[in-house]
Amino acid sequence: MSKKTIVFTGGGSAGHVTPNMAIISEIGKDWDIHYIGSKAGIEKELIRKINVPYYGINSGKLRRYVDFENFVDLFRVMKGCIEARKILKKLKPNLVFSKGGFVSVPVILAAKSLKIPIFIHESDITPGLANKISMRFATKIFTSFAETKKYLPAQKTTVIGSPIRKEILNGSKDKGREFLGFTNDRPILTIMGGSLGAKKINEVVRNSLNLLAESFQIVHLCGKSNIDTNFVMTPGYRQFEYVHEELPDILAATDIVLTRGGSNAIFEFLALNIPMLIIPLGLHQSRGDQILNAQAFQEKGYSLTLEEEKLNSETLIKSLDTLYKKREDFQRNMKKQQNGDAIKTLLVEINKCYR
Repeated sequence: MSKKTIVFTGGGSAGHVTPNMAIISEIGKDWDIHYIGSKAGIEKELIRKINVPYYGINSGKLRRYVDFENFVDLFRVMKGCIEARKILKKLKPNLVFSKGGFVSVPVILAAKSLKIPIFIHESDITPGLANKISMRFATKIFTSFAETKKYLPAQKTTVIGSPIRKEILNGSKDKGREFLGFTNDRPILTIMGGSLGAKKINEVVRNSLNLLAESFQIVHLCGKSNIDTNFVMTPGYRQFEYVHEELPDILAATDIVLTRGGSNAIFEFLALNIPMLIIPLGLHQSRGDQILNAQAFQEKGYSLTLEEEKLNSETLIKSLDTLYKKREDFQRNMKKQQNGDAIKTLLVEINKCYR
């Protein structure tokens, strides 16, 4: 029996890639798997680490405002469509699966022109611009939040939750503490500013280290090129640009987490029952999707929210103190949530599409 072929796409940030990686790890050996992403995005590094054939194409950044770069990027998108179409004609996939991000648009347009079935997963409460463009061409659409369905074509949209990486759920608390060199005398606070880092969060955390270290041992995932050598020898503080294999163990050892409001990250923390302080990207940096994600999680009793505009040493320490003191309340609420197995649902739908 010949192998079935599936092409994944999505990029621009780790949040558009890790759910694809979660599905890839579970999809089975009877599928021939390929990935189309941007020529230099973070997806290239992440996908090559799992030995999946990777194809880089041109892509333009999609903007909601008038800018001269929009005209330049329009040509990049057109060039990306031609490149993606050439790749898809060669691979002849049974399905294209997209997690969104600007690089996915040329792939979706190319797939539609070749009459290849298209699945899309939208992580945030409101669809991003890439998925807003792509959804009219999709065969099926899946969402993390129930609230998202009202923004999408109802007849082809299904709420399934977020595809969670299985390896995230299997970490070792003892291995995590050993890797970090941390003791059992203080709880562990993990700080994750997203794959690209978070400048203001990094600055406020480091300015607050003396006070934070009185209550917590701190592991700080600060983003590429954001290591601060002034703090390398600080006791009870470990900083990394990004971690791969060690992340499940670090999270198993984590008592509370400070995070951005990216959907994939917060759904992983939810699955692990780790109380969250969410500092979402503000409207000056994004379309506001993280603000809505954070609001939804806070209303359900999974997290606290601290607006970046109000972030300083005082508000940070106060918020983390409240989160830790009430952590058992947050964990009880998290354990009540009834998220289905998104990956299992997607695998059924993917195989059904092939049949």
